[in-house]
Parts: sequence; structure tokens; C-alpha cells
Amino acid sequence: MRAVVWNGTKDVRVEEVPDPRIQEPGDAVIRVTSTNICGSDLHLYEPLGAFMTPGDVLGHEAMGVVEEVGPGVDGLAVGDRVVVPFQVCCGSCWMCERGLQSQCERTQNTDQGTGATLFGYSQLYGALPGGQAEYLRVPHASYTHVQVPDGPGDERFVYLSDVLPTAWQAVAYSGVGPGDTLVVLGLGPIGDMACRIAQQQGVERVIGVDRVDARLARARDRGVTTLDLRDVDEVGDAVRDLTGGRGADGVVDAVGMEAHGSGVAKLSHKIVEALPSAVTKPVMTRMGIDRLAAFYTAVDAVRRGGTVSLSGVYGGMTDPMPMMTLFDKQVTMRMGQANVKRWVPDILPLLTDEDPLGVDGFATHRLPLDAAPEAYATFQAKEDDMVKVVLKPWERGDAA
Repeated sequence: MRAVVWNGTKDVRVEEVPDPRIQEPGDAVIRVTSTNICGSDLHLYEPLGAFMTPGDVLGHEAMGVVEEVGPGVDGLAVGDRVVVPFQVCCGSCWMCERGLQSQCERTQNTDQGTGATLFGYSQLYGALPGGQAEYLRVPHASYTHVQVPDGPGDERFVYLSDVLPTAWQAVAYSGVGPGDTLVVLGLGPIGDMACRIAQQQGVERVIGVDRVDARLARARDRGVTTLDLRDVDEVGDAVRDLTGGRGADGVVDAVGMEAHGSGVAKLSHKIVEALPSAVTKPVMTRMGIDRLAAFYTAVDAVRRGGTVSLSGVYGGMTDPMPMMTLFDKQVTMRMGQANVKRWVPDILPLLTDEDPLGVDGFATHRLPLDAAPEAYATFQAKEDDMVKVVLKPWERGDAA
């Protein structure tokens, strides 16, 4: 089959790889009809390359049709149309039963000290082949799927794999509600969708922060108050100006480890990336440092007694934390990989013909699988007004 594979830093290719097969009784194989490029895939494209192996299949946002099921699979049959959550989870362990599927005890990567196995996301999370491919093997398939109806187009449902539950959890963890103000840092796919979800839930004022024209315009078109980083000296001051001097009730950091404005950390990333992988891995796992400009901005912009919700990926082990400020302001922090299956029952009722979250028009680019290498480069460079990419593994021809 054809798949998007990692071959080195900023080197992504579409190559022929072996077809997946049933390996365990609980496996299923799906024929992928739509698969997305996620902002966190860009971390593998560059800063987390030390944890990748040439030939690794990328991608963790996929949906398709079941082609084969193992003898131990219940509730799933050949021909079913499914979305695949980005994490593999069993549904019956202590963590899964408490809605913490991203910490599934049966798929945790204890050798790496990390949570549940993720599709297409490096040695840190199980080195499981991902979904930017024509076919995908799904372990623990009885639970690691979301069945959706035939009929509506893929874009009505494909974002259940990651974007929708990640944005939903980001807003839920921010603790905001009607009458509150939410600041969203970063208007990429997760930040954009978090703004839409907050509005749908009745949050009084949603403020989106970015530096890319197309992203700011998308948010403004949906009634979000926007702050352009190129025009604002201090985001915290601007937020306080908009909130009577108090600050935001909640802040979502949808940026993470590769924030702009973190010069020293950016330089350290470049130095580490130039080292051999055998040297880089221990450096990053023991002494890694993130670009923390977005996090510091979140701490500054949130009001006293407010909440910071981290949905952007962080991976540093020695990040300097502003503990005095966090303590003095009585800031609550919540974070982590989204627990997809926990939030699906809340989200599915909104994927209706009325489409209140605008999922049908959410993608900015719809491309054949062969266009993935160029799409990765364009997405990282924030060019061509690219915000969200849907890849079609079985389509050929020009991009849409």
C-alpha cells in the first residue's frame, strides 16, 4: 500500500509499504477514506525527529471502512464506517473506566514512561504505524473506534479522531461558561475549533490570538475577538484592557512547544537537532526544554483564580516554570492528551445538518495522498492560508 513515511528531519515521502494485517485477535484493518495532517505531526517533522525511525508511517487522524476483523473483536463488522481515535485504548481498565483513555493501562508505554499508544507518533508512544495510508491496523478495535452512519461526507465525522475532542477537552479544562471570557492562544486547527466550541457553549467573550492573517480572518468571520501578535506589545495587557483590568477567566494554550518568541529555546532545539539520534534522545528526555512563550503568555493573561488549559504539546523535562506567579495568582492548570472516547457522546449530537461548529467547511485543503510531502512543508511554513489538510488516500489528480 501507499503511505506517508518519515525519512528524516523535514523529509516526508509517500512510499510503498507492506499492507497491515491482523496480528492479534482484537485487531481490525480499515480501508482509510480520509486522513488528516495534524499540527502535532509537525513536531515529528522536526523537533521530535530523534524518536522516529526512517520508514515510520505517520498520521493519527483517520476514518474509513472496516475491511477485516480479528476473531476477538466485538461490535464491529466488515463494511462498518468508523472514525479511529488517535489513541489506542481498551475501554475496560481502571483509567478507561474513569474517562482517562489517553492513559489506558493496557496500552501504556511503560518502557518510555508515557501514556497510551498513539497511531503514527514515534517511539515515545509505541511506534505504531499511522493512518496517513491506504490501510490501517487498529488494535483493541472493539473499543478503539467510533461508528458513524453512512451517507454524510467524511468531513462531517473525521475530526472526531482528534480535532473535535482535543478542542472540546481544552475548553472543558479551561473551566469557562456563560458570562466568562476565554482567551485562545494559537488559531490553528485546535485553537480555531476551541473558539467555535466555546461560542457554542455560550461563553460570553472569546478572544483568539495569532500572527497569521488567514487564521485571524477565519476566527473573526465567526465572531471571535482577535489579537494580532504583530500589533500587540503584550497580550496580557491587551486582554486586561478588554476585561476591565481583570484578565481572562480561562486561557487555552493551543500552541505548545514550538511557540514563536522563545529565542534561547529555539536555538537549543536547533543545536539538539544537529546531534546524532543516540545523543539527542537522552538529552531531550532528561534535559529537554520547550519554547515557553505561549505558556508564559497564558499565565500572564489569565485572571487571579483563573484556569490555564494546555492542549498544545509540550515535551520538555527541565522547563523553567513561573512558580511564584502561578502560586500568587492561584492559577489552576489542566492539561494532557485528549481522552477521545470520553467526549464523543457530547460532540456527536452537534454533527447535524445545521453544523453549528462548521465542520463541513473546516478544511482549507483537500489533497491526494501523494501531495503530503509538499503539504507538510507548506503547513509548517504557515503558507498558502493552510490551516487544516484532509488527505484522500484513494484519490488521484489535482488538489482541491
